[in-house]
Amino acid sequence: MSEEPAATPEAGKPAAPAPALPIKLLIIVVAAALVAGLGGAFVIVKFMGGHSSGGGEAGDEHKAEAVAKSEGHGEKGGAGAAPGVVFDLDPFIVNLADAPDIRYLKMTIKLEVENEGVSANLATRIPQLRDTILVLLSSKDSTSIRSPQGKFQLRDEITQRINGLLPKPGVKTAYFTDFVVQ
Repeated sequence: MSEEPAATPEAGKPAAPAPALPIKLLIIVVAAALVAGLGGAFVIVKFMGGHSSGGGEAGDEHKAEAVAKSEGHGEKGGAGAAPGVVFDLDPFIVNLADAPDIRYLKMTIKLEVENEGVSANLATRIPQLRDTILVLLSSKDSTSIRSPQGKFQLRDEITQRINGLLPKPGVKTAYFTDFVVQ
């Protein structure tokens, strides 16, 4: 028992205090962090925030040129073209045409259409759209649609079939937002 009371006073002694940072060093670190933060904010506002009031006219001219260029590319259907109206379809789950195995495809498609009129026309033809796409998807096998070339071909076939349902073709392309083969 005499050993236990002797051990407790040593454990009860306060530990040696950690060396405190000098107040001058603390002030220097805080000031440096403040200057770095303000400098970073200035750089972000200057380069990302736009042009100053003196260069406003040049900025407007540059924006007008960019709009004109994007309109010119839109006629060609280039990658930089402005996006059209997007029409959402509910997800598709189909059995694929794999002979010995049973495979499933879960796919969600978004259609880019030329204008709201085409979107309204598609909305009235949902059953025909889904039927056309389901018949097409169930005729595919998993090996043909897993490759990038197969996906591009499938995208083109979907676009062509949907445009065939419409009185005037208005679907630019189809986008796969979900594509799972199991």
